[in-house]
Amino acid sequence: MSALGIGTEENWDALRQGRSGIRRITQFDASAFTCQIAGEVKDFDPLRWIDKKEVKKMGRFIQVGIAASEYALAGSSLKIAPEDAEMVGVYIGSGIGGFEVIEREHRTLLERGPGRISPFFIPATIINLASGYVSIRTGAKGPNSATATACTTSAHAIGDSFKIIQRGDAEVMICGGAEACVTPMGVGGFAAMRALSTRNDEPEKASRPWDKGRDGFVVGEGAGIVILEELERAKRRGAPILAEIVGYGMSADAYHITSPSEDGEGAYRVMRNALRDAGVDPSQIDYINAHGTSTEVGDKIETTAIKRTFGEHAHKLAVSSTKSMTGHLLGGAGGLEAGITVLAIRDQIAPPTVNLEQPDEGCDLDYIPNHARSMKIDYALSNSFGFGGTNGCLIFKRCTE
Repeated sequence: MSALGIGTEENWDALRQGRSGIRRITQFDASAFTCQIAGEVKDFDPLRWIDKKEVKKMGRFIQVGIAASEYALAGSSLKIAPEDAEMVGVYIGSGIGGFEVIEREHRTLLERGPGRISPFFIPATIINLASGYVSIRTGAKGPNSATATACTTSAHAIGDSFKIIQRGDAEVMICGGAEACVTPMGVGGFAAMRALSTRNDEPEKASRPWDKGRDGFVVGEGAGIVILEELERAKRRGAPILAEIVGYGMSADAYHITSPSEDGEGAYRVMRNALRDAGVDPSQIDYINAHGTSTEVGDKIETTAIKRTFGEHAHKLAVSSTKSMTGHLLGGAGGLEAGITVLAIRDQIAPPTVNLEQPDEGCDLDYIPNHARSMKIDYALSNSFGFGGTNGCLIFKRCTE
């Protein structure tokens, strides 16, 4: 669920066509802001999935997380029976949580006093309630957790879920991330850091990873949820298996709160760790869904790290940033992009990096500019890097069993 649409196939169709979902902000009056554009989920009506009396108890990030979970569950044909509910867990993170509820209730406090704060304020905002609600709605009684590791949040949620299944604490995990911080404080805060694009007159062209004309990232909202299931269990029930997760890496930059080190050492180590966990040689990777946020520093550093990790094979890899179309979902990015990577394997199509017109100096890999590419994808890798120097990497393979 993203600025490209509501539902898996709607998003995937837009990605293959190279359409951007970035538009001018409609959720609040952004006319006084230096950045007036975002990747909003358009025409989202939570009442399609949630009872009216429940909607007011949830921040928007919970609502989109529930909706995305419903799509994932439907696509997996998973039915949770009471007798095996303890073996199904939920692990959904968010980088920021219910920002719009915090802003709204703070206004209420200042204007109307503490007695008028909503009794649903806390559960509507705290990050683990996306997981909590999905667990309650589905009856999943296994491990229930949430991450909050900035832009690596949902990559960590999926990777941690992978390890939970490997160690036998669950057989199925509903996992990923959700974010909804297209709000005055959300956009204003990132703008104050001078991190956002101000290409307000050309929203669709604003997110342009690796391009010489890039001027910052674009905030997006939405959710990416996947169903991980132990392979033999999935085969026994005839599940529609899209791909197999085989590797997970974590690392820390230990360098700076917002900027990675110039040599890309943390990004290099997280990819190395994921490859080692998967038992995969770097030469076996066909496609990378890059973190690729469209910032001058970050794009170059990720390119440097890919070259260090893959050596000569780096120039044979297909690399793209789908943030060029969705914007940056922050805590939801890793989940959305893991799902995109899986669909790329399913259909043997690598989505493009749009708006790449003139690659910047040092950005010299094959970034699949502007048009999707049909190609062999047996192994694919998805990168996520977050503020605080926290990194996550996931590796998926084509499932032929």
